[in-house]
Amino acid sequence: MTRRCLNLLFALAIFTGNALVAPAAEKDNAEDAAAAADAWARSQDGELPERMNWWKEAKFGMFIHWGAYSKAGGEWKGETDHHEWLQFTAKIPLKEYTEFAKTFDPKDFDPDQWVTIAKNAGMKYMIITSKHHDGIAMFDSKVSDHNIMKLARLKRDPIRQLAQACRKQGIRFGVYYSLGRDWEDPDVPTGKGKGMSGWRSNLIDFPDEKNKVFNRYFKRKAMPQVRELLTNYGPIDVMWFDTPELISPEESKEMLEMIRELQPNCIVNQRVGNDLGDYGTPEQTIPPEVSTSPWETCMTLNGHWAYNKADEEWKSAGSLIRNLVDISSKGGNYLLNVGPTGDGVIPKPSVERLNEIGQWLEINGKAIYNCGPTPFGDELGAYSKTEKDSKGRPKFIAQKQWRATTQPGKLYIHVLTWPAEKLTMPSLEKKISTAYLLADPTHAPLDVDQGASSISITLPEQAPDPNASVICLEIAN
Repeated sequence: MTRRCLNLLFALAIFTGNALVAPAAEKDNAEDAAAAADAWARSQDGELPERMNWWKEAKFGMFIHWGAYSKAGGEWKGETDHHEWLQFTAKIPLKEYTEFAKTFDPKDFDPDQWVTIAKNAGMKYMIITSKHHDGIAMFDSKVSDHNIMKLARLKRDPIRQLAQACRKQGIRFGVYYSLGRDWEDPDVPTGKGKGMSGWRSNLIDFPDEKNKVFNRYFKRKAMPQVRELLTNYGPIDVMWFDTPELISPEESKEMLEMIRELQPNCIVNQRVGNDLGDYGTPEQTIPPEVSTSPWETCMTLNGHWAYNKADEEWKSAGSLIRNLVDISSKGGNYLLNVGPTGDGVIPKPSVERLNEIGQWLEINGKAIYNCGPTPFGDELGAYSKTEKDSKGRPKFIAQKQWRATTQPGKLYIHVLTWPAEKLTMPSLEKKISTAYLLADPTHAPLDVDQGASSISITLPEQAPDPNASVICLEIAN
């Protein structure tokens, strides 16, 4: 399969359909991510490297945003809509934020339990924030004392503990690293274009934006810390970078070459910058169409990435299952985020929803894992000839009755809106030998009328699953 981009317009789907409206700062992040993912996808061509095989089969992973900011639970001086950007959004000077970080006390952190929660959800890999924009390493970094081990005097290295727990339970392990934003370092400028200089920089402590030299930070902190992660923590399956900002093409290439030298099998997302990396990463949105370029949608369970005690706007398990189906049918992976508390507990509403997804996957997982995208495409929807989005571009009108995934000799139809009697879909060149519901342990055959232009499948009166019921069509040789 080639990685040719099939008119994949990530940017058109931002905050529409299944996407959740996020705080303004995170919306900016998502818009940047969509544009970057689109640019990356358009640059791709050629065969997928072998290191991508497990990732393409996995389909579903856990994202974890956890750091000193988690202790605040989104609240600072009475304001309750903060998150992992706490230092920035609450305008906290570095010295004060550093003192706050010293109070981080994850007394209930149980890495084995976190991995078990992911495994029970049917997730195959895990990505955790090893350093977010606040610049605090969540591991025992010798490069900088601005790490959680030194600041909070922890006796256990969280990244090491979680890496070991993942390997013990057979879950692939990766780390997030904020590449182009670091509010502890004096040499990290941000923002491209007119009027954008310093738009995400720490201008409280380091206001002289024009004299910041990114390469000094890159050589002093970013490169050495990524080297530490790849040298001291065993196999790292994914390096998940964020916010490349002002990184140069030469620096992106240097980072990628170091990763390939230290761990050749490590997968790198496209946010290493400058159209490099192994896969695209649209954020808080599901692209409208199929792409053969590898991509992964990352999304929150509620309205925040990090723990926010005031945020009870949880997505339903059903909507999350339908997201997984939609993403899989378009050839992507789903990286679903949890935000543990400062104590180290994954919130109960997150666990409940993940368990429901896991129960659905126990029955229907063969229609997700290691599956290819839909062979059709019209069922996804189409661009309107008259309606425009907020930026004046043709609006994509999604259809949500059914989705399809494929395996050799099998076609899986995920029915999202149960029809009154029969499901009608486009015809196939090859003959269907049998059809049955995955939820039916007896695999009792369904009546299928296969015509030249369409297929009609007679279904039971009630859907086996209120969220998504899967029909397996076995194709004759």
